[in-house]
Amino acid sequence: MAEERAASDRGAAWQEGAGMPPCPLPPALAGDEIHLCHLALQGALAPHEVRARAHAVLMALLGHYTGAASPLRLAHGPHGKPYAPQAPDLHFNLSHAGCHVLLGFARGQPLGVDIEWRERRVQVRELARRFFAAGEAEALEGLAAHRQRSAFLHLWTHKEAVLKALGVGLSFGLDRLEFALDDCGAVTALTAIDPDCGAVAEWQLHAVRPAPGVEGALAWRGPPRRVRLFALASR
Repeated sequence: MAEERAASDRGAAWQEGAGMPPCPLPPALAGDEIHLCHLALQGALAPHEVRARAHAVLMALLGHYTGAASPLRLAHGPHGKPYAPQAPDLHFNLSHAGCHVLLGFARGQPLGVDIEWRERRVQVRELARRFFAAGEAEALEGLAAHRQRSAFLHLWTHKEAVLKALGVGLSFGLDRLEFALDDCGAVTALTAIDPDCGAVAEWQLHAVRPAPGVEGALAWRGPPRRVRLFALASR
């Protein structure tokens, strides 16, 4: 059952947005929805320029979803996760990789998103053995060599999305949550998590690939919601 649900989740984020022409702004955010907004920035940008543009888009979308007449002020939680004190019911999260930006929004539901370049150079075996659960490291090492890097990044985004949904940093420990992988290296289910983070069955996970070569994940602890993906017009 868990594997069936995970397989369904992997496709859910693609019901809307993928292959669609970019839109200026997404529609209103319903209380039973999660919106994922993908932006592909144009031009050769330095990392600080990507961060600045991502922040500008975030502020524009917060204004759009809240209808605020003036810009919202952001504050940060104990581990650095931003929130808008003027709109406590609107939760959001942001991630960027290269020229790609992914933003997630929900009402009354903390969430986490993460994206990574599939071709990013990583020392798969060394990092997995050091930071992941033993079973995950073994699963990655058992994959064909050409699948290991993309599988590692796919798994990494799921782990970081959960940590970001919790509002904690990497220092929390990536080995305190464990995922099962299939023979191709795709995440099939969350199999274990620290008791302080709730039960495995309480977590919803969606794999997201907003553009070719980009691995991503969305996570939240709570009931299922409709996930809608939107491609934003570049700014």
